[in-house]
Order: sequence, then structure tokens, then C-alpha cells
Amino acid sequence: MLKLEDSYRHKGQRKELVKIIKKKGIKDETVLHAINTLPRHFFFDTALDSHAYEDKAFPIGEGQTISQPYTVAFQTELLNIKPGDKVLEIGTGSGYQGSILHLLGAEVHTIEYQKKLFDRTKKFLSKLGIDLHFYFGDGSQGLPTQAPFDKILVTAGAPIVPNSLLKQLKVGGILVIPVGDRNTQKMLRLTKKTATKIIKEEYDNFAFVPLLGAEGWR
Repeated sequence: MLKLEDSYRHKGQRKELVKIIKKKGIKDETVLHAINTLPRHFFFDTALDSHAYEDKAFPIGEGQTISQPYTVAFQTELLNIKPGDKVLEIGTGSGYQGSILHLLGAEVHTIEYQKKLFDRTKKFLSKLGIDLHFYFGDGSQGLPTQAPFDKILVTAGAPIVPNSLLKQLKVGGILVIPVGDRNTQKMLRLTKKTATKIIKEEYDNFAFVPLLGAEGWR
């Protein structure tokens, strides 16, 4: 297990971050507790450590970012995670979002499109002792070998809702995905009521890196 320092200063900064995202409207106490528990600075280069508890996204290489904490909390709250939920995360990135889902008791299957990022994050989270199921590939097509899923979370902006993801969602399951153009996307929550009936809810606009792949941006 990787030994990283989580000082009183870091813990105090996390508490302040939780206050900020609470003021922005996050109400789910389990989500707020997970954000307060997981040291976000572990996911940053030492040189950027001072920025870890700002409510901002930051570059992590390969054209990807670690999402803004408020965005992570917002998407996670929409998913309504229950312990034991089988969750598919599209876009592993730094591993921070997947780790939050893991802390909430989910069985997390996470897929990453960028090979260098996949290798780096898989190695890092394993050392950290965070147990996720890692896959390298085209997340826009989901993960049919492990379907169906209780919840699916997409952490990249999609041009459309990929049909493959809706097919891989259990009846009663929830898909949270940002959909729009390459610059701005509207957050959607799709609940699969029956095999053919989907309830769509629309939320605020966000800006994500593009979802690449056969059912994303090519």
C-alpha cells in the first residue's frame, strides 16, 4: 500500500471544500462524506499540491483533466449510489471519481480510452489499495461482457446518448451523462423504467473533455 501524507492542513482544506460544494447545492451527506474522506491531493503531482482543494478541474496529461470537485459531487448525487450497486464508469481519468464511487460501496467497473492514462491510474490506485475493475477500450460502447449495470456514469462530453449504454443498463437503472457539443454539455439523468421506456431529466450545463469512440466523437 502506498504511503502518502494526509496532514491536518490537507484535512482542513477538505472540510472547507465540502463547505463550498454544499453551498453550491450538494445535499447528499454520503457524497459529502466521501469527498471529505478521500485525499484529493493524492491525485496531483507534488508541484500542484496547493491546488488540490480548489473547486476547479486540473490537467492530468493526455488531454484529460481531474474533474472539478463540485462536478464529481453533482454527478455522484444524481446516480443515487447504494452499497453493492454495480457501476460502469466511462472515463477512468485520474481515478478520483471512481474512488469516490468505491467509497460509497459501489462495485466499480471503469474503462479508459487513453492507454498511458489507463496504465498510470491502474498502477496508482492499486498501490493506494482502492479496488476497482479496470478496462482499456472504447467506453462509448460500454462494457457488454460485464453488463447489465445498476448505474452508468459518463465523465466525458458526448454528442449523443450512446445506445449501447442504454442497452447495458438494468431496468430501474440510472445513466448520468453530459450531452452537447465539444465545448458545453447539458447534464442528463436517464432512468430506465422498462426495457423500452426511458425517463430523461435535464440539469445544468457543464464543460467536459470529449467522449471519444464509435458512439462518441470520432
